[in-house]
Amino acid sequence: MMNLFPSSAKRSAIQRSYHYAAVAFLMITMTLSGCQKQSESTNATDNQTTNTQVTVNQPTTETSTQTGQQESSESLTILALGDSLTEGLGVAKEGNYPAQLQARLQELGYKNIEVINSGLSGETSTGLVNRLDWVLQTKPDITILTIGANDGIRGIDVATVEANIRTAVKRLQNNGSQVILGGMQIYDNLGNDYVKSFAAMYPRIAEDMNVTLIPFVLEGVAADPNLNQADAIHPTAEGYTIIVNDNILPILKPELEKIKANQQDLSVPENTSANTRTATPTETPQ
Repeated sequence: MMNLFPSSAKRSAIQRSYHYAAVAFLMITMTLSGCQKQSESTNATDNQTTNTQVTVNQPTTETSTQTGQQESSESLTILALGDSLTEGLGVAKEGNYPAQLQARLQELGYKNIEVINSGLSGETSTGLVNRLDWVLQTKPDITILTIGANDGIRGIDVATVEANIRTAVKRLQNNGSQVILGGMQIYDNLGNDYVKSFAAMYPRIAEDMNVTLIPFVLEGVAADPNLNQADAIHPTAEGYTIIVNDNILPILKPELEKIKANQQDLSVPENTSANTRTATPTETPQ
């Protein structure tokens, strides 16, 4: 008959096998447990590092936003206000002085400036004052005011012309526009006294009302048949190029730089430098 119960030697061998198996299982379990804890610790460290990087990089985004706002705030509107000399009677649309001024400013790097042509053929100083309410809707930062030539041709009293120009300047200033006054001169056929009185009007207004003066807008162009149309009054496109480059820009550019400097001052909080506005790795950006 077969013995169903193992001998003592066999029982001892089996027990040793169970013991070795238990020890091996315990070692495997401890090893797996250690690996899992190390992986969790590594993930936690990685997450912490990622969060730190996000915190440090946030000021770059904030700085870019501030720069974009600054560029937007530097946009300016220049109003060219006057008569046919401003409108550009007789030349192509791109040949008048406001259009050439816009193009020239773009070339010089003033990308956010818009020049609005508000010249009207036949305009007198009285007519200009009467349409100021409509003109002021453009909310110009700078106005280049060139008016009076038609008044002079008609022999209108200088005191009347001066009063109208002063009214226009004051209303433009009250509307927040910086005025550049374009001086004019007229032919001698109206008499020497009138001509002198007319020419003296512009620097007097500029001084009294604290506005920048272009002494004579047509300097270097007036009376030159090569730079004027057949009427000997209105410049050609080439004449307007000289007016822009030699007469307007030398007066306008310093004013633009002043405005630009003021805008930059306003964009930087008082007693705050660029370095203090950038968060350090230990700071949390607001």
